[in-house]
Amino acid sequence: MRISTGQYFANSLAGYSKNYSDITKTQSEISSGTRIQTAADDPVGASKLLQLQQQSARLTQYTSNITTTNNSLNNEESVLSSINTALQSARELTLQAGNGGLTDDDRASIANQLGDIESTVYGLLNSKDANGNYLFSGSKTNVQPYVKNADGSYTYQGDETQLSLQVSDTLSMATNDTGYSVFEQASNVARTSATLTAPATDDGRMTLTSGNMTSQTTYNSSFKAGEPYTLTFTSASAYTITDASGNDVTAESSGKGTYDSTDASGSTISLRGVDFQANVIAQTGDNDTTDMDAALAGHSFSLASKPDTITASRISSNTSTAQITSASVSDESAYSSTFPNGGAIIKFTSATDYQVYASPVTSSSQAIASGSMTSPATSITAAGVTFNVTGTPASGDQFSVTADAHQTQNVLNTISQLRSVLSTPISGDSAGALRVQNAVAAATGNLDSASNQIDITRGSIGARGNALDIQSAEISSLTLANTATQSSIGDTDTAEASVKLTLQQTMLEASQLAFSRISQLSLFDKI
Repeated sequence: MRISTGQYFANSLAGYSKNYSDITKTQSEISSGTRIQTAADDPVGASKLLQLQQQSARLTQYTSNITTTNNSLNNEESVLSSINTALQSARELTLQAGNGGLTDDDRASIANQLGDIESTVYGLLNSKDANGNYLFSGSKTNVQPYVKNADGSYTYQGDETQLSLQVSDTLSMATNDTGYSVFEQASNVARTSATLTAPATDDGRMTLTSGNMTSQTTYNSSFKAGEPYTLTFTSASAYTITDASGNDVTAESSGKGTYDSTDASGSTISLRGVDFQANVIAQTGDNDTTDMDAALAGHSFSLASKPDTITASRISSNTSTAQITSASVSDESAYSSTFPNGGAIIKFTSATDYQVYASPVTSSSQAIASGSMTSPATSITAAGVTFNVTGTPASGDQFSVTADAHQTQNVLNTISQLRSVLSTPISGDSAGALRVQNAVAAATGNLDSASNQIDITRGSIGARGNALDIQSAEISSLTLANTATQSSIGDTDTAEASVKLTLQQTMLEASQLAFSRISQLSLFDKI
């Protein structure tokens, strides 16, 4: 077989180029420390490296997420700690306000101090993080969680959604807690009322507090089942209690039907998870010769849960000046079965016609009630609730309706209500003194509930912090293993590469020498 000079030169060039390319590649592997520079170098190894690099990127992101979550939780925990400190001060002032020897000025001074604490807590509840997002608004990070209403009460505007970040392939961690879960779910101990039913004219000798819930389980399972109860004092040392069906339940009370009317601090009567305090107040003319058994006998009180409080407020875009001034449950059965748990929206389609929707209203919402007011308009009834209306509504006017079942109460409203009561002079007013007593008892219990709810949240933050520490250690281990595996697959073995480079250089030199020798051969050299 003959090989032309052109073929020989072409083959020599190809071989030379390949040898030179191999040397260059090997030199690059040695200088960079990377064995696999393209997928063609090692298809299987390149595939494994790609998977490991993707895992490494995820681990880096998880580490960043853990740092972000830790920072967020530490910030929240710091704010909650400050709130708890403020609530402890509020509780101390509340206990101080319960001192019967205080004057109106003393109570007013305590009210002012509570006002400062109220402002402090209000500011803390509306805290922002380093990015300017509200801590306690849930997923509505740009919405202020708490606002103060015109009547002095406070409303939560956030939602119930926790934000979270992925911290491993299988674990997502909450980065915040909502104001709803931390502050709106604090149990309200002041859920009951005590109403004097006899004598027809209050003689002021006997007062009974509204009651404080001491066991939510017993209250829900037993107290509510038998209400309303009738508590009747039969003498200066005895009483009876009957439930709504007329059954005698006196034996279930703490005193088993007896109390001490001479106790200046009052006698506690506990019934099915609720504590009521009875106080006997001597009247002018009462002395040792007064028959206190006869004076106190016949005093009767109705004990029951507070009815839901219905609140209606006009939408700022309403064109008329019409207002819903008050609302109350008029049909308990219809209210229980129809009124939406999340509140309602009343829409007027004319000056008299209206429709009621469950809140929030969407494009697909259907009216749950509708009707027409008689002229002149004074009231409307929907979902078992009667609303008193003043003024003439315009078409398009809307009113937002909420119902408070008194099961929970946020701490801002607790402090605000106590401050309001303490600010009102009560000198010489037995009814005012009872209001202070009720307010102090309710505030003490509700502040404890609020602090307990905050402690539960702080415990959850601590648990999440521990989980993040464990996950961080796990990621560190995975990162080290990932790095080692990538190195074993993709890094250059310097000794092996050096030997290969020497061989390749020798082969290149040999091919160069062979080419030089053969290219000089000619037929004329043999003639």
